[in-house]
Amino acid sequence: MEKIIPRWEWRTFGEDLSKGEKNIIKYGNARDRKSEEIYILSKNSNDNTKIRDELMDIKSPIRINDETGLEQWTVLAKSAFPIHINDLALVYKAFGVKLPYLDKDEYSYIEYIEELIGKNPELKMINVKKNRHGYLIDDAIVEIAEVSFNEYTTKTIAVEHTDMEVVINTVKKLNLSEYENVNYIKAMKQTFGLKY
Repeated sequence: MEKIIPRWEWRTFGEDLSKGEKNIIKYGNARDRKSEEIYILSKNSNDNTKIRDELMDIKSPIRINDETGLEQWTVLAKSAFPIHINDLALVYKAFGVKLPYLDKDEYSYIEYIEELIGKNPELKMINVKKNRHGYLIDDAIVEIAEVSFNEYTTKTIAVEHTDMEVVINTVKKLNLSEYENVNYIKAMKQTFGLKY
């Protein structure tokens, strides 16, 4: 895995983010991307655990700034399928769930989804589709996206950078401070009535 540099993130969700969008799109053309991912929500953890690009991806908040509420996230692992028992130990630690007895060393993607995730009452899979529009504003990554959590649709705006001050200044510059700072896991747990 390439060297990971933790990034500070500000993000919000809502049906109507038009004020924020207008302030962003005036900075030029966006880089558009679409993706489909499976997020795995755990009743025992708020780590960001998802399957993207056929990899089990784990991100965790390593610092939260009390004054601004900004969160610094880092990637803990990206594991390919078939997934090995050593990687599963990391995954279940991120879930905050006890690793079950495993009768083999590797699990295919289908076995992982059906046997390990689907049968565990402490875990919930969410199919997420993203239509993302990315901008670079004052060196910060700024994104507008239309997203769906299963059948529920919403929008999100995000500002990310390795330097917290760049994120703070960009949020202020784009007049986004009126919106609540909410990460993906919190937004999904609120949507599906799970405790965050």
